[in-house]
Amino acid sequence: MERAVLHFVHGNSFPAGTYRVFLDQLRSNHVVGVSDMLGHDPAYPVTDGWRELVQELIATLEARYSVPVVLLGHSLGGILSLMAARARPDLVRAVIVLDSPLVAGWRALLLRVVKFLKLDGKFSPARFAEKRRCVWDSVEHAHRHFAAKEKFAIWPTEVLWDYMHAGLLPSAQGVSLRFTREVETAIYRTLPHGLGRLIRRPPAVPIGFIGGTESIECAQAGDYYTKKLMGRNYTLIPGGHLIPLEQPEQTALAVETMLATLLKQECEQNND
Repeated sequence: MERAVLHFVHGNSFPAGTYRVFLDQLRSNHVVGVSDMLGHDPAYPVTDGWRELVQELIATLEARYSVPVVLLGHSLGGILSLMAARARPDLVRAVIVLDSPLVAGWRALLLRVVKFLKLDGKFSPARFAEKRRCVWDSVEHAHRHFAAKEKFAIWPTEVLWDYMHAGLLPSAQGVSLRFTREVETAIYRTLPHGLGRLIRRPPAVPIGFIGGTESIECAQAGDYYTKKLMGRNYTLIPGGHLIPLEQPEQTALAVETMLATLLKQECEQNND
């Protein structure tokens, strides 16, 4: 297989280091760069529809690479990758989306109304993010806190420790989250309601979707428009919304398979 250049874009609230085990599987065959923590640079604030976050990603690609890359994004990162590829296809060879809920159609209209009426605090994940505990006495106490939660308890042990190492920083009280709950909340409150444009005018590069069979987030968003956008490049593997953290090895294998498919399609497009 070709040794491709991949750029990984994380999900909301998880710095890129959290995905080390998953990304190390890919580093065996490819060059892998990352966006460590989008949304925290004052030059690219979180705004409605994530326009500035897209610009932050584009600026990173321009500054870091001399060749087009394959964008690989989880959740938030997958949507940003699609938007960046649509805006700047000259920087991107292909896009692989990992369980990113694509809200379009009537759900997008409902989201727009909820945002306009400022009801997102009641109906979006923002209501949990803004109250999320963010300070602990020590790394060990933080680890016990997360390990006791169902969502994190199913992660491999080393992945949860990677989250502790990548996601915490020293503070006056002990340790606190690097990815601030204020930014996490802002990202949820500014979910794009105009993703229908991606369906009508998709990126001019091959794109593919890998999702979790038990993903509540994608089930809530519906899969009709995702399947319509991805076409035959749509696949599911066992797991939930956090598949690269729950099932890092299996997700990496699925990415390798999808990558081979997309690069073949790229070659066919270039030969037309």
